[in-house]
Amino acid sequence: MTQQQINATLFLQMMQAGAQNLNRHVENVNALNVFPVPDGDTGTNMNLTLSSGVREMEKHASAGTVGKLAEALSKGLLMGARGNSGVILSQLFRGFAKAVANKESINAVQLADAFQRGVETAYKAVIKPVEGTILTVAREAAEAGMRRSWYAENPADILDMILTEARQSLARTPDLLPVLKQAGVVDAGGQGLIYVYEGMLQALRGEINVEEFTELHQNRESLAEVAHEHNAQSKIDPSQIEYGYCTEFIIQLKTDRRKTEVFEEQAFRQAMTQFGDSLLVVADDELVKVHIHAEYPGNALNYAMKFGDLTGIKIDNMREQYANVTEGKAHHQPTLVEPTVEEPEEKKPYGFVAVAAGEGLANIFRSMGVDVVIEGGQTMNPSTEDLVKAVEQIAAEHIFILPNNKNIILTAEQVSKVVDQEVSVIPTRTIPQGLAALLAFDASQNPAENKQNMIERYQEVRSGELTYAVRNSKMNGIEIQAGDFLGIHEGKIEVVGKDMLDTACELLKRMKADEADIVTVIYGQDVEEAQLTDLQKRLENDFPDAELEWHDGGQPLYYFLFSVE
Repeated sequence: MTQQQINATLFLQMMQAGAQNLNRHVENVNALNVFPVPDGDTGTNMNLTLSSGVREMEKHASAGTVGKLAEALSKGLLMGARGNSGVILSQLFRGFAKAVANKESINAVQLADAFQRGVETAYKAVIKPVEGTILTVAREAAEAGMRRSWYAENPADILDMILTEARQSLARTPDLLPVLKQAGVVDAGGQGLIYVYEGMLQALRGEINVEEFTELHQNRESLAEVAHEHNAQSKIDPSQIEYGYCTEFIIQLKTDRRKTEVFEEQAFRQAMTQFGDSLLVVADDELVKVHIHAEYPGNALNYAMKFGDLTGIKIDNMREQYANVTEGKAHHQPTLVEPTVEEPEEKKPYGFVAVAAGEGLANIFRSMGVDVVIEGGQTMNPSTEDLVKAVEQIAAEHIFILPNNKNIILTAEQVSKVVDQEVSVIPTRTIPQGLAALLAFDASQNPAENKQNMIERYQEVRSGELTYAVRNSKMNGIEIQAGDFLGIHEGKIEVVGKDMLDTACELLKRMKADEADIVTVIYGQDVEEAQLTDLQKRLENDFPDAELEWHDGGQPLYYFLFSVE
């Protein structure tokens, strides 16, 4: 029998099922990427975003009301939002959550109204909404749901109509967006949304048994213990032990006792490597368990104290353990160390966060004054939470974020809604734009003046990228075969070729490098030395009046990034 009301338990099951269904079809959504370049990540972004939202719901599963669960969903989606599609998805359910706030359960009419409110919120969040995208699919589907609510008696009828219209709307997206028709695909974000709706409807109808949603870091404590047990200390040659103390502890991130720094798992893990080896870090929102072999365990503990209070500290002398095991002696008791607390940093006027993929690029940004470089960009869009954590690491009065990718700008703009610090997003769409913006920064000017100057500066730069096609396609009247080299200028495929360097040179000609004062070449991790030498000779010959600058960016997938000024 169909439910007349959606209670908290059923609502959680619906969102779990929607997330599971999207997860099963991630690659299908990624394959709909309009550009045939190796960064089709719409499905991945939506999946990670929704997974974050559902995990937050599960933490509040005992809340008992649809309103409270929807609020948790909205919070989790916002913090986990990645890419434009993920941000829009988060906004759809943010409006949904507002509509059902304070409601213990919802009926058919309220469900339809919640979807409609979600669409209104999402459209407001996008400065220039584009029809033929996930926004259109969500809007037309919600409108159909509202019409059905005039006479529908149960929520399943509403969601069935929403799903039916969403599918029809998706089929029409190529007629609204010529680039979709040209590529022979429907909108990827719209397709992802349909997978979510399908799962929700199946759960609402009781057609599936919803399994418990799996956390990304399941059984963290047991994993840490297993790793420790497999150190096989009885087989270690003591002369080969460089780091002699097996050190374990837990960081309690949330403490009111003193001010702490924001914990970012990847950055913490990288920093801890300076203290030893055999490092294992497992974390959730409140606890971090650390295992490391260190020669000076106190240094590791002192560093960890920056992020919270320490508990469960255990330090074993592995050299002594070896002797105990081989000689049959009792296990030595762990030693406890009292860490010291460092004073909080004094705030500086300005700070910077930049997004870039490749160690070389990260080093370039750091050398130009960027405080935190987030690993990301093509194929790997950071979440709102990633950006928030980066901002909170910086002791500065005002922080500028450089997304350096068009698919990260909308995510970056969500940060100011979460943090207390003053944040400005410089909407850079490429790495060269980000570097140009930094050159225009002047510490003596106020934030508004700096933002204006940085935007004006990066707009003077012409950006190009060289990558390869992952599938057959047709763009702007150009036939593209999988494996072809693609020369992209300001987001548009300008050149297609069979030879990497020929394509690169032709792209620079289209970018009018012959009229430039400076041509900057940032080469990626897959460029061979011989190819680089050949390109240098060709560019010196083709553009004799331009000053050529070369940098090792180490970026994946994109052989070259070009800047022409």
